[in-house]
Amino acid sequence: MNKTRYTAILAGVLLLAGFAYIGLNYGELARFVQLIAHIDPLWIAVAVLLQAGTYGSLAWIWYRILAVQAVRAPFLQLIPLAVAKLFADQALPSGGISGMAFVIAAFKRRQISGSLGMGVMLLTLLSFYISFAIVAVVALLELWAHHEAHRWMAWVAGIFLLMSLIVPGVILLLKRGGHQRHLPGRLLRFPLVARFFGMLEEVPDDLWRKPWLMAELTVYQTAVFLLDAATLLAMLYALGDTVPFVLVFASFVMASVVATVSLIPMGLGSFELTCTGLLVSGGVSVESAVTATLLLRGFTLWIPMIPGLLITRRVAK
Repeated sequence: MNKTRYTAILAGVLLLAGFAYIGLNYGELARFVQLIAHIDPLWIAVAVLLQAGTYGSLAWIWYRILAVQAVRAPFLQLIPLAVAKLFADQALPSGGISGMAFVIAAFKRRQISGSLGMGVMLLTLLSFYISFAIVAVVALLELWAHHEAHRWMAWVAGIFLLMSLIVPGVILLLKRGGHQRHLPGRLLRFPLVARFFGMLEEVPDDLWRKPWLMAELTVYQTAVFLLDAATLLAMLYALGDTVPFVLVFASFVMASVVATVSLIPMGLGSFELTCTGLLVSGGVSVESAVTATLLLRGFTLWIPMIPGLLITRRVAK
């Protein structure tokens, strides 16, 4: 059985388990309908603004890296690219590689070299993993302090932290010019692979020698996690639930860790089940936890796909 079929079956099993869990705990469908009917539109507007902030943060990361290299790029023009990157990553699940390739191509059309574009994407990736590792540790400690953490969370977090060390380590190793010695010659025969490592080798070295820049980018990446968690909190407020932000933040981050480690495209099923379960264990009602999680996924995953497709087609032309 190939990997694609395996992940599809696993995602289906998780979704089926999720629907079964919801069906067993909802009790009355009327309660769910009542929650949807009484959503506070003010908090929906707040959620829209928070999500706009996530795209602004990503675009600002690119803007700052380009500014360090004395390349002027209008900040507002980078925001649509941030939306399109999310669409490319979701439409073609590849660990962010498809989105990276799209943005590098878009940069080239703006007279930004492929090597510099590669540098921007790699610094974005490195700062993302650093930030993700930090917030994952904070979330695990928060859950542990409130006796909501379980042994499986420690194992999952450990696997993720190992991944967060391996990925940046491999990138830095390849950047040092050792890829010709460490990679099989047959792999470099593929034009796409050879072009990728060629651009990697040409990435300006001074980009990697600015620890203050990496610290600044990590702050912006952390802001994205905080804004996404705040969006989930806004959804709970819209449903009439007052929940501590620390619980919402820990639930969101741990669900994101599980979705990443599961390797299921878009984290379908794994994110929803984990986030809902942690919110419920923290005292949130099942109905509110499920509804808020699904609304969050709508804001962060499904709704951006529509403008992402339109922007991708426009940039491609």
